[in-house]
Amino acid sequence: MPKKGKAKNTVNKAKHTKLMNQKINKVKLEKKLHKDRLKALIRKVNEQKKLEE
Repeated sequence: MPKKGKAKNTVNKAKHTKLMNQKINKVKLEKKLHKDRLKALIRKVNEQKKLEE
């Protein structure tokens, strides 16, 4: 038989989920920015090689 009243951990679970989603999104964004920087660097180096030839 279920307990009556408010569920015990819903507030903490919601906060935890929110914080974990923020952390995951931050890591995704950092990876994307790093990847974009590397692509830009590779593009720049390839252009320099093309100009030298």
